[in-house]
Amino acid sequence: MAYFGFTCPPLPGHINPMTVLARELATRGHRVTFLGFPDMRRKLSPDLEFRSFGESDWPDGSLEPFLKRLGKLGGPLSLRRLILDLADFADTVCRDLPGALEELKPDALIVDQADAAGSLVARAIGLPYVNVANALPLNMEPGVPPPVLAWPYDPTPKGIRRNLGGYRVARFIERPITKVIRRHAVRLGQPDVRFAEDTLSEVAQLTQCVRGLDFPRERLPANFHYVGPLRERDQPMDLGLPNDGKPLVFCSLGTLQGSRLSIFRAVAKAVQSLDLRLLIAHGGMLSERQSASLPGDPMVRSFVPQRAVLAKSALAITHCGFNTVMDALSFGVPMVGMPLAFEQPATGARLERAGVGEVLYRWRTPGRIRDAVAAALADPAYRVSAAALQAEIALAGGVRRAADIIERATGAAPPEGATRGRAARGGARGDSRSESS
Repeated sequence: MAYFGFTCPPLPGHINPMTVLARELATRGHRVTFLGFPDMRRKLSPDLEFRSFGESDWPDGSLEPFLKRLGKLGGPLSLRRLILDLADFADTVCRDLPGALEELKPDALIVDQADAAGSLVARAIGLPYVNVANALPLNMEPGVPPPVLAWPYDPTPKGIRRNLGGYRVARFIERPITKVIRRHAVRLGQPDVRFAEDTLSEVAQLTQCVRGLDFPRERLPANFHYVGPLRERDQPMDLGLPNDGKPLVFCSLGTLQGSRLSIFRAVAKAVQSLDLRLLIAHGGMLSERQSASLPGDPMVRSFVPQRAVLAKSALAITHCGFNTVMDALSFGVPMVGMPLAFEQPATGARLERAGVGEVLYRWRTPGRIRDAVAAALADPAYRVSAAALQAEIALAGGVRRAADIIERATGAAPPEGATRGRAARGGARGDSRSESS
């Protein structure tokens, strides 16, 4: 039996897929422990082992203001505050995670690719580590735009110059985080680490993406693997939805953006004039009064079993959160994307290139949303393209292949008689909580 530590940002879109992966490894007889700030305990299933660190900087309850700020991320000032928050996170991880790992002594660490500080610590103490990209892969190369921009794929010299300029701007914006990484890299005896990408694992790198959705890449390392979404096996369930023959449209803005009443109102008004059944999941971020104020006759819920709903949906209206996108494509469901923040605009660009939906980057008026919904449902090419990615996802291997790769890369052969090839039930929730941040 091997002992795996897990670290990731304290956000549902990162925690939930990592939980499924942890449970798969536990099912095979390995021990797993999550490490994180105290607030992370409440976001994990109580049966999972957890070791907190960083209590002096991030005591219990201190992350709630950060999460609220993420939900309202908009202009330059809010972006600046986010970068400073992330720099503070990285500082705490670099300072306090080594002590927690020394106490636990895991055989390897599974680190979210977005957590460069966690990767730096593992590298510095000589602990084998595997990176998991739960959102878009962060691997830089000239032919691919920075993973936060809605730029289309353009491999021409002009496009490459544009991309390189984008990376220079991104590095300027991320300077507070880079300064923290460099300072601790020197302290930890890793002076060659200058940027986050210098911490990427040499053992294995996994992504929830599939090659058909990502932009074409030419410089991925041999240890990089497209494994598809990390999910439990889908269980049949009765959703209690009306059987009125109308196509079902599912709308969700994820776990952080669900308070955006104006967008939900525009969606409800847009669908009102179409012969469709609209189901809205807001993640518990709208009040009953706000939910009742939405025009038309939408079904409004705090949470729903997202994958079960998508399995019955004709269309998904989404913020382009990565988990929602991968869940929709798992069932061949085309989308209308409305990117709001983070990597979502870049995900929208990939949806457009893959031909699986319409994307509205701005001016999300009821009229524009109605036209996008009508176009996505009327053109069969969208569903054909989504079905092609559905087939690719089905063959990618998911959590079982991810666990196979981790075992092989870290030399962690499963114990004799351990169960293989299925994710444990009761892991990360397959509902709208599982969306990308």
